[in-house]
Amino acid sequence: MKNNLIRIFTITIFTSMFAFLAAASAKVNVVTSTPDLAAITKEIGKDKVDVTSLAKGYQDPHFVDAKPSYVLKLNRADLLVKQGLDLEIGWLPVLIIGSRNSKISSKDASGYLDASTLLTNVLEVPEVPIDRSMGDIHPLGNPHYLLDPRNGVAVGKGIAERLSEIDPGNSSFYIANYEDFKKLMINKIAGWEQKLSGVKGFDIITYHKLWSYFDNWAGLKEVDTIELKPGIPPSPSHVAKLLTNAGSLDICMVIAANYYPDKTARVVAEKLGVPFVSLPASVGGTEDIKSYSDLFDTIVDRITSVSVGKK
Repeated sequence: MKNNLIRIFTITIFTSMFAFLAAASAKVNVVTSTPDLAAITKEIGKDKVDVTSLAKGYQDPHFVDAKPSYVLKLNRADLLVKQGLDLEIGWLPVLIIGSRNSKISSKDASGYLDASTLLTNVLEVPEVPIDRSMGDIHPLGNPHYLLDPRNGVAVGKGIAERLSEIDPGNSSFYIANYEDFKKLMINKIAGWEQKLSGVKGFDIITYHKLWSYFDNWAGLKEVDTIELKPGIPPSPSHVAKLLTNAGSLDICMVIAANYYPDKTARVVAEKLGVPFVSLPASVGGTEDIKSYSDLFDTIVDRITSVSVGKK
């Protein structure tokens, strides 16, 4: 009897120790809506976090299938980081509801982070009432803000702070990683800006209203879009009118994200006699883009290597 009690006591002690160690070593489970947010979170959390992006880098993030497997991922999440500004309005809300996870169920929940709230420079907020006839216009402003690398730094700071709240024991770890990320990005941004100085002021045409933040940072001037209305494929009459108008302008290149159909964009570039540049718009947009800084290395290199327009 005494031996049995000792055995039970020993097992209990070891079980408690293993449970404690498991809890202490458990990673923060983070789900992000986009791969850029996932990449930044990995820079901040490193081996203290498990990060999953629902959208893929080769997908248009406006249109993501609300798969049942995503509900399970969200159910297990300690933190959800979304891009916001209604980018995910067509697919993320139903997944959050289905997850039945109180940690991420509302904007006031500890595990819910709308990264757009960390910005100070939201572009293209409509000044007039909008409706669906105007296309895919976002009432809160343009949601593609991570195409300005300076915004990525601001988002990284917010993610570090939220991870510190959720996992206070590793707060100093997250803050130190953010400082490293910030330092890396400041150095990278200086290099990218130097490379982009040769194309600053160039007039460009884009396929979708996707590059506003990048253009604002890089000094490019978007004079028109191939889509007449955001999210609606261009009509032949609109393309013909665009070509007529562009003929009197000093267009230097036509740009499109590589997840959009490129046939019309290529035709427009050919007719105008300028380069067409297909660009990844997110981490994972091509296989070699593994990090947030990789994304801008690729974009800047591609733009500066073909900028031979009419200037």
